[in-house]
Amino acid sequence: MSGTVRAAESTDAEAIHAIETAADALLIDALGAWQWPPAGDGAARLSSPGFVLVGEDDANRSPVGFVHVLDVDGHAHLEQLSVVPSAGRKGHGRGLVTAALDEARERGYTRVTLRTYAEVPWNAPFYASCGFLESIPETPFLRDLVDVEASLGLDRYGRRVQMTVEL
Repeated sequence: MSGTVRAAESTDAEAIHAIETAADALLIDALGAWQWPPAGDGAARLSSPGFVLVGEDDANRSPVGFVHVLDVDGHAHLEQLSVVPSAGRKGHGRGLVTAALDEARERGYTRVTLRTYAEVPWNAPFYASCGFLESIPETPFLRDLVDVEASLGLDRYGRRVQMTVEL
């Protein structure tokens, strides 16, 4: 990866939204998910409990990706990882995941969870290559996520899984 990862700032809110929108377009196309929910609001992500890290391309110092880790009841959950398609397959996603796991460890978390699509190559197979393993939703928050995803109809586009990495 020819880039750096830093803590997100309030001035990154618009870029975070744009990155997620661009990354979602790739997923929407791959899944044929034409009724996909809109990208999250960057300012809302920044104000959520937890942290957001931004990946920048060293060539032009512009944001090309972000990772959002929620803190819910003392539990770290990787809520979103997005990289603009033009910067894909250059190590930015892996760099963001590595930085997020390091930050979570520094904050005292012992594991990080996420939910994703099992068969999309840049979803579960990618996270598995980062050390995540399929797991069972054990907390009320994680079980509620399963219900939220079902209510949004996300499971109609493929099998959803929870994954966990121990830190």
